[in-house]
Amino acid sequence: MAAPTAGALSAAMLAMLGRGAAAALGRARPACSPALQQARGYARPVTRRRRDIPSQLDDLPPTMLKKDYANLPVMNSVDDVVRRLLSLEMASQKEKMKIKTQQLVEKVRRSPSDNGSFEVQVAILTARIRMFEEHLQRHPKDKNNRRRMLMDVDKRKKLLGYLRRVRYDTFENTCQQLGIQYSLPAPYTRRVTKRWLVKKAFCVKVFQEARKLKAAERMKQRRERQARGRAGQGQEKVAQEKPTPEGTPV
Repeated sequence: MAAPTAGALSAAMLAMLGRGAAAALGRARPACSPALQQARGYARPVTRRRRDIPSQLDDLPPTMLKKDYANLPVMNSVDDVVRRLLSLEMASQKEKMKIKTQQLVEKVRRSPSDNGSFEVQVAILTARIRMFEEHLQRHPKDKNNRRRMLMDVDKRKKLLGYLRRVRYDTFENTCQQLGIQYSLPAPYTRRVTKRWLVKKAFCVKVFQEARKLKAAERMKQRRERQARGRAGQGQEKVAQEKPTPEGTPV
């Protein structure tokens, strides 16, 4: 049998490579059309439509300048490109939150220099709580930010409760300006169990016995004081009734 020549080997290798390339191209092509895939019930990627969640930052105009550049007089003579870069159009979420917090603080502050009153603290916490609520609507499994929001809610509730007790008119104005619906805390309730009932009855019995002992002790002390008072009055009376010796000047 004659040995294969170099040309025959090269032709065979090219044929094998051609079959391999064709198989690779066949694997790369889709097995069937999308209509046929739908008919056969193949899994398709689910496209979720993103919800349009309203934000508290929607009322901020994009042409408004950032907080650090709003009051600079040189901003009236700068270029339009620079002004756009320093406006809220190119600002981050943190810079927009500074503007929104400042707007809420301006509604309830007592004076232009007021930066730490209870009303200002409530306004700052309100802006943070609304930011967390918007974030949790998009990411409901973010437990860290949920915990932070609940801590801010508790802190704001304590401040509002103090304002309600001390300055009710300020409390009403703060809730009205910031759009807060304050609800009174629920009364403390405890599940009644047999052990709790026995413990309460024992504590009541101990309290009653202690009251009886204290009452008896007070009665004893009162009688002793009355007895000492009578003894003192008797001695004074005897001293007054004792006759004075004759010849002794009175």
